Amino acid sequence: MRNVIDGEAELLAGFEFNIGGKLGTTLFAPFVGGIERVSGDITVDIAPFVPLNMISAPRGTTHFKIISAGAEIDFEAETFTVANSETAILPWDATPTVAINQVNAVTPNSTKPLFLALGVEFYQEVNGKMYSLKNGAYNPLSLVQVSGA
Repeated sequence: MRNVIDGEAELLAGFEFNIGGKLGTTLFAPFVGGIERVSGDITVDIAPFVPLNMISAPRGTTHFKIISAGAEIDFEAETFTVANSETAILPWDATPTVAINQVNAVTPNSTKPLFLALGVEFYQEVNGKMYSLKNGAYNPLSLVQVSGA
């Protein structure tokens, strides 16, 4: 008989989708998350950073990408709206990235809980082809910001 909307959706902030690979022990680059309820924009901004210094990657990593998603969830109707963004596959090296600005648009003026998830995916380049590393100890994804209704 329990219902998520009866509680505090904000308590889900910090939830890790991969207990074996946590965002806080993988991505050290500072980021700013934003949930703008009026426009429906759920954003993440990351200033330029050096991947080798700011990302703890699994053995064999040559590349990575930053992913984010914004979600609007109607727990009563059991429906949701999701938008996601990702960078191009970037080299995991000592070259600074450009600034990363991702916008995930959901319903403007929503009265439902809104969520911002942020994660990292790792790749290995072999003979010019990119292969996703599926090591469960990495590829973190976390709810970094929540706005209740």
